[in-house]
Amino acid sequence: MENDILLSIENLTVCYGKDVALQVEFPILIEEGDRVGIIGSNGAGKSTFIKSILGLVNYQGSIRTRLTMEQIATHMQSNEYTDSMATKYIMEAILRTRISRNQKLQELIQYFEFEDCLRKKYSKLSGGQKQRFTIIMVMMQDAPLTIYDEVTSGLDFETRQKLVEKMASWYQDRDSSLCIVSHYYEELEQLANKLLILDKGRVIDYGKKEELFRKYCGRAVIILNHSKEKEALFQSFKKLASPAHLIALPCETEEKERELISLLLAHNMDYTRSTTDIEMIYSNAKKCGGQQ
Repeated sequence: MENDILLSIENLTVCYGKDVALQVEFPILIEEGDRVGIIGSNGAGKSTFIKSILGLVNYQGSIRTRLTMEQIATHMQSNEYTDSMATKYIMEAILRTRISRNQKLQELIQYFEFEDCLRKKYSKLSGGQKQRFTIIMVMMQDAPLTIYDEVTSGLDFETRQKLVEKMASWYQDRDSSLCIVSHYYEELEQLANKLLILDKGRVIDYGKKEELFRKYCGRAVIILNHSKEKEALFQSFKKLASPAHLIALPCETEEKERELISLLLAHNMDYTRSTTDIEMIYSNAKKCGGQQ
């Protein structure tokens, strides 16, 4: 394997009984510095993909890596710790270090604003505090590859937003490689530079976020909240696949974009313009069936 490739997956098939849970027909290469967002609906194969990398399920095909399992840190959806002692002592026991003697651990505790939680028992932590605790534990491994599986699952919007902003800032200037499973597109907008799109156990596409946007959405997209008035106004315009509450209008050229914006301004309509919208990428890649 080339030095900058951490993980190579080819011709992978995972079956649960007679059912094919995951099939990877073309090579998936994860390189140093890649931040891979893994997206798909329930049952798409996201968890099976992660379990395959970790060797937790039987598979046919090839998964090659120069990393040992100890060099892959994993944040799973469910993590439970003993309730009989304060989180400070759980942290020190698992990490085999004293907080007072470990500068990196002190930095992470301070960065994630966890100081006031150290004396609490794990069972007394809120959902967001439990996630911060586990993230600190994962980040302390300083692994070449870290997997986050639904890291903000079950948290309210404000807590999710603050946590993801913290994570994005922490990794911004680091060379760490990440695999991030999430059904929140706005999280992956901040954390991912590549996307692995799965549907019904099949890989729809894989690549850089910007390249996939151009492939499935074009140069730019104007996005509007759906209404009958807007539907009638843009009846003759080409539309992209989008959730029912939105209208997505592709802008293949600057001229087309100017035409659309002039029409919107003339009718005093609000809109957003995007060149990276992951929900648009997913909707249109899924509609097209994906092609490599």
